[in-house]
Amino acid sequence: MLNILVCVSGGGTNLQAVIDAVKDGRIRNTAIAGVISNNRSAYALQRARQNGIDAICLSPKDFPDRAAFNRAFLEKVDSYAPDLIVLAGFLVNIPPEMIRAYPNRIINIHPSLIPSFCGTGYYGLKVHEAALARGVKVTGATVHFVDEGTDTGPILLQKSVEVLPSDTPQSLQRRVMEEAEWLLLPEAIDLIAAGKVEVADGKARIV
Repeated sequence: MLNILVCVSGGGTNLQAVIDAVKDGRIRNTAIAGVISNNRSAYALQRARQNGIDAICLSPKDFPDRAAFNRAFLEKVDSYAPDLIVLAGFLVNIPPEMIRAYPNRIINIHPSLIPSFCGTGYYGLKVHEAALARGVKVTGATVHFVDEGTDTGPILLQKSVEVLPSDTPQSLQRRVMEEAEWLLLPEAIDLIAAGKVEVADGKARIV
């Protein structure tokens, strides 16, 4: 059984996609141990509790400095004994010590086809605004493993989404979620739970 911990900052639509996929069997042999948010008002916390999943808020604002938060965050993560940590719209930089403690055991969903529109400053609507400003015809989403860079870890899965002439950042964001993110993240977790993913030499592959 793959024990997963989900970290999320906002509404938690990707979290909901994972919860639903566990329930309907698209993610097999997996249990959600807990949900951590840095945002006390995140609807993701309610989604978790409504589904009987332990959920807590742990915010950097509640600590005297970032080092104290990082220690408390890693301690809480460790308490769930996760086999896999899933970043589902988590807008907090993962401490390097946590990345070292969980090598190739942290995945993130990013709303673009990495290496396009990724890295520092590219999150949420900003990604889709940049894609539209550049005039790309295709965008999408990426599931990648987390390393000490920003969106630089080994890519596991990608799915493309057509950009329509009528798109706004909001409509594009919604379609990328519906057509890519909500499908990719459950697929990635299921592959990992089935032991079908290997990471070597900075690359992830499905075996």
